Amino acid sequence: MRYARWTLWALAALLAFAVLHYNLPQTDVVRIVGTDTRRIDFGENTFFWATPDVGTAEGATRDVKFVETVLYGSGRPMVYRNEDTGWGWPPYFKINSFNLQAQASDQISTAAAPRWVVVTHYGWRNEFFTIFPNAVAIRPVDDPEALRLPWVSLIILATLAGLLLWVRALVRRFFRRTVKPVLDDMGEVVDRVDARADAARDRAAGVWGRLRDWLASFRGPPRRPG
Repeated sequence: MRYARWTLWALAALLAFAVLHYNLPQTDVVRIVGTDTRRIDFGENTFFWATPDVGTAEGATRDVKFVETVLYGSGRPMVYRNEDTGWGWPPYFKINSFNLQAQASDQISTAAAPRWVVVTHYGWRNEFFTIFPNAVAIRPVDDPEALRLPWVSLIILATLAGLLLWVRALVRRFFRRTVKPVLDDMGEVVDRVDARADAARDRAAGVWGRLRDWLASFRGPPRRPG
């Protein structure tokens, strides 16, 4: 039972980590090498695509804008989709995908004369399922190696931790003030019932003992072997 409980807690923690890691903003320092718009037919990975651009119709296929980059340091390619989130989830309220595409096109550079930018995004890149992170903002930087703390993610995590502690305190207070007295009363009732049951058994044993002695008085003295 204990192992099953710990397994459930581990699965819940893993699920919470995955949800936060996917939805919280992350930043990459990249060099933009191109932008593109492609017609996408959505399939089993539909969940990992955002809604259509604000003001456009929804369908099984649509044009999606992409930003093609190279990561600073590793040189690995990284491709971002550029989709509006609108008023849906996650709540980035992004409605400027066309403007962001223009910014990305304006920052295209070559390896000989690189122009480094910070791309703020959410989501994952997975080649097997054809999943792309969604770019939220792009801004140029002078020093690609400068330390950048994820302030937004830290604030969100601190807020969530505070909310969890607050809910935990409420639950413990509710249990202490409401549930525990009821359980204590139930325990006292059970104890009284057990005490009465023990007394009834003792009385029954006494009555049966007296009845057995009374019946034994009619048998007479035991016979001696002749």
